[in-house]
Amino acid sequence: MSPDTTQQPAIRPRAVIAGVLLAGLICVLTPVNNIQHQATPLGGGHFPLAPFYVLLLTTLGAGLLRKLMPRSRIVTGSELLVIWIQMVIGSGIAYTGLTRTFFLNLTVPFQFATAENNWQEIVHPLLPAWLYPGKEAVDSMYNGLLNGRQMGWLELLAGIPWRDWAAPLLSWGVFIFLCYTVMVALINLFSRQWIHNERMNFPLLTVPRIMEEHYEENRLGGFIRNPYLLWGLAVPVLLHTINGLNFYYPTVPQIPTLVLAGPYFPQTGLLSGFIKLKIHIYPVFIGFAFLAARQISLSFWFFYLLGGLLFGLLAMLGYSIPAASLGVTFGPTLARPEETQMIGAYGVFFLFLLWLSRQHLRDVFVQSLRPGKVEVHTEWFSVRLSFWIAVAGMAAIIAWAVFFGMGLKAAVLVISAFFMITLVASRVICQGGIGYFTLTAAPIDGLLAFFGPGLFTHAGLLIAAVAQKVLFVDLRESLMPSLLHARQVHHALSSRRLLLFGLGATLVAAVICSFLAMLALCYKYGMRELQLEWATGTTLNVYENVVRLNETGVEAGNWVRIFTAAGAVVMLILVTCYHRFYWWPIHPIGYLTAYSSAMWILWFSFFVGWLCNTICMRYGGVVLFKKLRLFFIGLIIGDLFMGGTWAIIGLFSDASYQVLPD
Repeated sequence: MSPDTTQQPAIRPRAVIAGVLLAGLICVLTPVNNIQHQATPLGGGHFPLAPFYVLLLTTLGAGLLRKLMPRSRIVTGSELLVIWIQMVIGSGIAYTGLTRTFFLNLTVPFQFATAENNWQEIVHPLLPAWLYPGKEAVDSMYNGLLNGRQMGWLELLAGIPWRDWAAPLLSWGVFIFLCYTVMVALINLFSRQWIHNERMNFPLLTVPRIMEEHYEENRLGGFIRNPYLLWGLAVPVLLHTINGLNFYYPTVPQIPTLVLAGPYFPQTGLLSGFIKLKIHIYPVFIGFAFLAARQISLSFWFFYLLGGLLFGLLAMLGYSIPAASLGVTFGPTLARPEETQMIGAYGVFFLFLLWLSRQHLRDVFVQSLRPGKVEVHTEWFSVRLSFWIAVAGMAAIIAWAVFFGMGLKAAVLVISAFFMITLVASRVICQGGIGYFTLTAAPIDGLLAFFGPGLFTHAGLLIAAVAQKVLFVDLRESLMPSLLHARQVHHALSSRRLLLFGLGATLVAAVICSFLAMLALCYKYGMRELQLEWATGTTLNVYENVVRLNETGVEAGNWVRIFTAAGAVVMLILVTCYHRFYWWPIHPIGYLTAYSSAMWILWFSFFVGWLCNTICMRYGGVVLFKKLRLFFIGLIIGDLFMGGTWAIIGLFSDASYQVLPD
């Protein structure tokens, strides 16, 4: 930054207010764009489209204004980053991070109860009245209000049966905000260790930071005109211009971005695990893979392919393990017993993170119990306060779960597993630069493997499964990784109280705006008319699995425990080698994503990014890397720019061309 900039306050209140307002606007538009128009998701993944599109346009506009009015300081680069990260935090809440399945979680057991599944006798007695709306509110939500399509939005909001929704929204609102509070406290607690002590890399922050550095140093024009950047921009602009036109005018030829590689592999033998292999081409993810550490990019695609080989190897050895050995599971993509390696791997990696943080956590614990002033370094607030907020918040969430029917032991284990898995996933996302991530096994799956279904009462299992579905299993837009990114953005800035206020205001505004927008959309058109097949199917599976497990009490087979133990051993070997040998080429977080559905889409992008990075460093060194990096930054900017542009076009048409995965 220039000297005159550093003399000014890092952040002014208007920047935080703008961030809250823009985050709320994105939350209002997201259900209409993503669900009604089926356009490219505005908030998909952990580098969401809409916030970056706004950041790009505002940065260009501010740069142009600065050229016309050199003395103008309407907004600084740091303020643009703060506004952007607030939009990122809000955008995930508006879709898969919360709202996409939230109202389905509360209405599915009524809407889909039939004589065949007998849910009225089996499920309805287990539903706490304070957590679920009445049947009439559900019927009008799925069918739409009478003449709802002709109503204005304000009239429509007034017609929603708020009396039926008041208690569920209040009860679940307490759970959601307690969880968010604990997440903020945990990130504040671990951030000094991860950001300062371990100096963790944040690949997803690279592009916004570089843009704002050039803007702050008044070099934005040179950055935009860089030939490497322009060539990178040209690739996705050309690709999506042609394919977008093909979407609306099929006579225009299409450039394939999906290659079905499965038919090239045999049905039996060592390579039989690749019969469903797909090659997806997404320039934005290739760009992020190039910017990530080579060790991490290598690990992602290496372990994905290795996981496919394992299936073929076991088949060659004569081990045909039936899927029924899994028992009843709640993992979003858990389909084979071999994939339960991730249960053990997540547990060991969490212990590894605690071991790396042992000195920091010891200091935190001592400071939390010892009276006296605690120094605040770059955190939002003191680590002592973080510790006690996390403890009190966890206790309150456990009390909430017990109040609604879960046993105390089960509640303690479930809530602990929720936050353990989310902390590990946050580390994978932020350190790996993986903008699109999904879990393989759910937190409850690990508890069922270790303790069996006897851990839960019938009502307790339902509450645990639904609470998990609300916040802790669909992690492609989860809050905690965005909070860690926010800590990295904020840590060098002053005005900590203002930033913390902006964070809290953004969370409150995002939840309120998202809920209002989703309710308005459902009551206007009827939920059955909206494109919610994935969300409905996955939510139905939760209740079907609860019923199946409660009725049968079936336990997981021995193969689940065997593979869970194998995953723990493999991860223990990986973290030991990673920590002890500087030459070790594989990063352990790659193993955690081996069976994630995210790697089905991203493995090839990480392979291309790693290969380009490796060749660049081997034959051109750091000099070539700094030049070529702008090409891959151009891929990222161009892909997201085209995604935002087609999303805007889609708002004025019946369908929209999708640039990014949904």
